[in-house]
Amino acid sequence: MLSYTNKADIKNFSIDQIKKWLENRGFQAYRAGQIFNHIYLHQVDDFNNMTDISKELRSLLAQHYTISRLGKTKILFSKDGSQKYVFKLTDGNLIETVLIPEKKHATLCISSQVGCALDCQFCQTAQSGFIRNLTSGEIIAQVRDIRKEVDNPQRLTNIVLMGMGEPLANYQNVVKALNTLTDRHFGLQFASRRITLSTAGIVPKLMLLGHDTTVNLAISLNATDDNTRSRLMPINRKYPLRELLNACRRYPLKPRQRITIEYVLIKGINASEADAHRLARLLRPLKVKINLIPYNEHDKSDFQRPESAAIQAFRDILVNHHYTVIVRHSKGRDISAACGQLRAQLL
Repeated sequence: MLSYTNKADIKNFSIDQIKKWLENRGFQAYRAGQIFNHIYLHQVDDFNNMTDISKELRSLLAQHYTISRLGKTKILFSKDGSQKYVFKLTDGNLIETVLIPEKKHATLCISSQVGCALDCQFCQTAQSGFIRNLTSGEIIAQVRDIRKEVDNPQRLTNIVLMGMGEPLANYQNVVKALNTLTDRHFGLQFASRRITLSTAGIVPKLMLLGHDTTVNLAISLNATDDNTRSRLMPINRKYPLRELLNACRRYPLKPRQRITIEYVLIKGINASEADAHRLARLLRPLKVKINLIPYNEHDKSDFQRPESAAIQAFRDILVNHHYTVIVRHSKGRDISAACGQLRAQLL
């Protein structure tokens, strides 16, 4: 339910911030853990239902904070089982979140911004332009709300920040949200290894991310030379391939961790066998695995998906160079929920 109150959403605050707030008002800091357990583990939406804390504290919390839910405007159902949620924020803006069923678990693709400023030519989100960053509470709410709604919350184990927006352009809010999502004691208790953040490559933020979190990193690369990448992704003019790949080389990884390279295959642009050989050489010094994503066509773009034979040939070249390669056939294409299709329009 939407809330238009001037009170602060408590999900926008870290547990340390709430501890300090409590101590400043004469309450014991450990109460913050109880409050967060109610919000994130027990899905409590009303402070009055937190009966293991005093009425005085419950009343004080209710005077200053809300525990809000996103406004659920529409749910679209794909024939492959994916579900796209269109959420309305308290200011009326819309975002999209996609629930993707897998064989043994489910993955949630969440947004970090309303719109996006990067103007990647293959992505529909760019057509709406950038409106604003999501708060940490709005990022968290996508996960919290859908976890409450699904029939088997335990199946929802994986999160990808691959929805609307560039996560590293909303760095502080994204990292704060990740801390709550991965808090094993007082948060949503997701394993860091089950969370992947995808970025177009804001180089100065990459090194910060590697020190501030241990989630998985995915780089949206999509080209093997600067001219092509700059055409597809204007961010490359500021942070060209050499600079981006040098940052990837320095990125701190755990022993068995690898960076995921995402490569959208577009016919006649970046999907030739020569491109595949260049990509193999370009990535040679890095600890990576490669996701090939055949372009998801839509009526507002002239780009085309390569033929199946070309996709297979591209993959085979990389495999012959001893890379781990997966061809990602995006789910939810029939409801515009696939990679690059999120735009948050009321349909």
